[in-house]
Formats: sequence, structure tokens, C-alpha cells
Amino acid sequence: MAEDRQHSVEEQGSPPPAPQITRGQQRRRQRSVFQYVTILFAAALVLLLYTFMMERRQFEQQQEQDQANISDLQQQSTSAVQRLEQLIAENEALKGQLEEEKSQLDALQDRHNQLEADYNLSKQASIDLERETEALEHLCLLERAYSQKKYNQCREIIQQMGELLPNYLPPASALGEDQPSPAARYQEIYDKVMK
Repeated sequence: MAEDRQHSVEEQGSPPPAPQITRGQQRRRQRSVFQYVTILFAAALVLLLYTFMMERRQFEQQQEQDQANISDLQQQSTSAVQRLEQLIAENEALKGQLEEEKSQLDALQDRHNQLEADYNLSKQASIDLERETEALEHLCLLERAYSQKKYNQCREIIQQMGELLPNYLPPASALGEDQPSPAARYQEIYDKVMK
């Protein structure tokens, strides 16, 4: 009788048991999460490498063009000064050439500003991609701890992620619409662990 009371008290105090997950289902989940993280990590690396190579190539080309244009402008300026000193009659022609060079310099400055803006956008995209990768790595650790029912470790990981890092989790699943997105999976674990 005392055992029945103790057993009923234990049942009331403990949460209802989670549905049993077969080993095959658990392995498939782990494999799909691992594949998802691997695909995202590989895509992130490819995008980072591609962005870096494109930015580097554009920067080198622009630097060569800028150097060539600066050299040309220096030669033309020297020539213009000599001609002004020698031939006052060609003054008007040289003024026109000077205006043209100024336009070229303005165009080069505009191009330089555009490249700088593109570089800043690429840099921000790279930072965002790094944060997304970091968020996905934390989600993977969170998934692993949750699947092992280590809820204290789950809380620690959630605290490490802070408030901003979960915002970088992708809102859509790369594995299809029937799979939860990383952001949705994080929220689901968060709701279960932090209550």
C-alpha cells in the first residue's frame, strides 16, 4: 500500500514520459541534422571563398587601372604645364583637356567609392555568414544535448547563444518543407527547456 502511494506521488511529480524514439529514427534525425549542418557549412565556405576571390580580383584590377590612370594623369599634367608655359595661345585647348581629366578623376573617385561600398557589403555578408555558421554550430550542440536529455547543458548553450545569435538561424529548411527550419527547431527546444 505504501509502495502504491509512493509510486502515485512519483507519477504526479514527474513529467509525462516522452514518446519513445526508435534507434533508427534517432539515427535518421542525427544523420539529417549532420547532413544539414554539413551542407550549410560547405555552402558557407564556398560562398566565402567565392566572395573573397571575386573581391580580390576586382580590387587588383581596379588597383592596376587606378595606377595606370594616375600615371596617365601625371604625364598629361606635366605635358599640359609645359605647353602652357611655351604656348599661351593654346591656353583654351588645355583648359578643355583639364576639364576632361577632372571628369576622369571624378569618374575614378566614383568608381573607387562604389568598390569601397561593394567591399563593405561583402564584408558584412561575410560577418553575417560567420554568425549564421556559429548559430548553426550552437544549434547542433543544442540538438545533441537535447537528444541526450542534458537539459542543464541545453540551458548553458542557449545562454551562450544570447539573444542575437538565434536571429541568424535560417528561417527555412534546406532539406525540404517537411523538415523544421533551424530557427523553428531552436524555438521548439527553447520552449521545452526554458519553461
